[in-house]
Order: sequence, then C-alpha cells, then structure tokens
Amino acid sequence: MEFSNVSVKTKANVYHSGQVTSRSIVTATGEMKTLGVMLPGTYRFHTDAPEAIDVTQGQCRVRVGDGQDWQEFRSGETFNVPAKTQFEIEVTELLDYVCHFA
Repeated sequence: MEFSNVSVKTKANVYHSGQVTSRSIVTATGEMKTLGVMLPGTYRFHTDAPEAIDVTQGQCRVRVGDGQDWQEFRSGETFNVPAKTQFEIEVTELLDYVCHFA
C-alpha cells in the first residue's frame, strides 16, 4: 500500500503508555488516515467516526462493541468498527496498520 501527495502530521499519536503509536496523514482529496504500530498486548479504543483498519503486518484478534466473539485478522485483512462504539484488540505479534476514517 502506498500513498502519494499527502500531508503528514509530525506529532505522534501515542496510546497505552507508548505501546500503540501512529502518525496522521491527509490525502490530496482530504481523506484522513493513520499509519501505526501496536506492540503485543490487549488494548481498548473508542471510535467517534466509522473506521476501517487494514492489517499490513502481524496478526490480532478483535472484539467489537459488547460482542462476546473474537475475530482473527492477519496481514492483508481489514476489519471495520462502527462510529460511536468501542473495540478491544489483542495483538499477538508486532502489528502494523492503516486506519481509514469515514
């Protein structure tokens, strides 16, 4: 995956005591995305807008909302999280990702 003609926000987004970090980019058409890394661990996030998360390296398990079921995702796969909800992600090995905001 490659992005051309983007603006990069140089201040890092840092979550969970530095275990999760990302950088925000804005495409020429105004789309906002983050490019990030998660170290092994389990994390909880809340969304304002719908998110599509591409796993570009590694693997994880995800549980969206109040669901009881975990779904597994590997490099090359995408999971979606609705707006105004939460999700838990369990990272079993270093995870690179791209988050697309709607």
